[in-house]
Amino acid sequence: SLDLYGLSVIPMDNGMIKVVRSSVARTAGVPVADSKNPGKGDEIITRVVRMENVPVRELAPLLRQLNDASGIGNVVHFEPSNVLLLTGKASVVNRLVDLVQRVDRSGMQRREIVPLRYASAKELSDMLNNLNNEEQKGQNAPQLATKVVADDETNSLVISGTEDARARTRSLIGQLDREQNNEGNTRVFYLKYANASKVVPVLTGIGEQLKDKAGTAKSKTATTNSELNITADESTNSLVITAQPNVMNSLEKVIDKLDIRRPQVLVEAIIAEVQDGNGMDLGVQWTGKHGGVQFGSTGLPISQVKNGTIKGASFTGLATGFFNGDYGALLTALSTSGKNDILSTPSVVTLDNKEASFNVGQDVPVLSGSQTTSGDNVFNSVERKTVGTKLKIVPQINDGDMIHLKIEQEVSSVDASATEDASLGPTFNTRTINNEVMVHSGQTVVLGGLMENVSKQNVSKVPLLGDLPLVGQLFRYTSEDTSKRNLMVFIHTTVLRDDDNYSAATKEKYDQIRARQQQRLEEKKLGIVENTDNAVLPAYPKQDHSMPVGVSAPATTRNPFKE
Repeated sequence: SLDLYGLSVIPMDNGMIKVVRSSVARTAGVPVADSKNPGKGDEIITRVVRMENVPVRELAPLLRQLNDASGIGNVVHFEPSNVLLLTGKASVVNRLVDLVQRVDRSGMQRREIVPLRYASAKELSDMLNNLNNEEQKGQNAPQLATKVVADDETNSLVISGTEDARARTRSLIGQLDREQNNEGNTRVFYLKYANASKVVPVLTGIGEQLKDKAGTAKSKTATTNSELNITADESTNSLVITAQPNVMNSLEKVIDKLDIRRPQVLVEAIIAEVQDGNGMDLGVQWTGKHGGVQFGSTGLPISQVKNGTIKGASFTGLATGFFNGDYGALLTALSTSGKNDILSTPSVVTLDNKEASFNVGQDVPVLSGSQTTSGDNVFNSVERKTVGTKLKIVPQINDGDMIHLKIEQEVSSVDASATEDASLGPTFNTRTINNEVMVHSGQTVVLGGLMENVSKQNVSKVPLLGDLPLVGQLFRYTSEDTSKRNLMVFIHTTVLRDDDNYSAATKEKYDQIRARQQQRLEEKKLGIVENTDNAVLPAYPKQDHSMPVGVSAPATTRNPFKE
């Protein structure tokens, strides 16, 4: 036998046989065999075997011990493809291939679903996986471990592994999935951001649906444990929940989704109004023995001139004339002009989907009724109307920081130039916008505006005489009024998602007030304003957000509002 002399035979492609030393046979162009041409006898061949269920790194050391001990055989494994390369005599290699296939078939893993009646699928799967991990430490066959996955929707377990491993896991599940003596389990959830009392109705509705779904899937013996109770403790802002394990797990996921930090919205409004007005009143009144010419819109009756009862406080502008016997004349002239510039910039911060209002103004008394009692006493009813700047908003943050904004904005004031009877109460100027807009965070948009030009001309005259050229001016009264008003309302929104955004917005407003105070201080030094004590806010403190959640700021942090 060639084997006794350390020689081996290698078949060639041309049908010839090559004899080489056994020590170099495995590197001397060994042909690759397969199941159709496996080779036979002492031929040197190489077989490629792919493993489906068993890791090659675990099986390769065993095969090396079973391979030809003469130095011809070799076993190499390739983990990425889970492939074995077996080289050696055909009789030995084919025997190893048969052994590998048997081991791979025995390691085949299958899956099965085990429904649970009482236990929680999630909690039980975590327990079983931890138990398997502990058992497999230090062992060389991790492929024999069972993998367990929980299905919360059906409260079932999906187990995979060998038949023996699955049987052992099923037995353990049967021992753990037993009816408990208590009626459900109770847990306390401490909320970080959400309001516990407002979350209760949401969880109750979801819990009832989950309980009904679970009740139809379980047996009648389990219906006694279907109690669901959700209570809010407002003092600790916590939820106390009593429910079945599967319902409890679902509610816990819902709580995690609801108890999140809600973003905030900074809304800044700009109300700009520019108003100009001009007026001219000019007229002549006459009186005589048997009558006269009088225009009521002058506010100065000619009869007062004749009676000598005219007072300076009864008219405005120029009033001059003469009275001689039964005849007299009165000339009145008045020119008016006015300008009104209003710039209001109210701002407010509120939570997402939370209404916020801003109101700066005063309550003005308004006479609503008057009656005289039997003793000639006058009893007046007075109501109060709030005037000033009002802003009410409800923001809703959508995808991409788009904000759906409901806004009610009003600027009102008492019209000091109104000429109505004072006994009827004051006249109010009101500018109101009720609107809904979509605006992107950081964007400024216009809500609405008004551009108004008003021109009025009133002429009172004596028929025929007032139409005469030149002389007709002495028998007429002319009043002209022109006014222009430009009013625009803008809105600017900013989404504040974290402390850094909020601190930056706060610092901007803080610095604006501080800069104005410093400006007044400089004006006082220059003598522009009176020398009074003007307080100036300290510089805005630096914010440190590097501390972990739940750790309070150190006691040495400076508070600018206490300085």
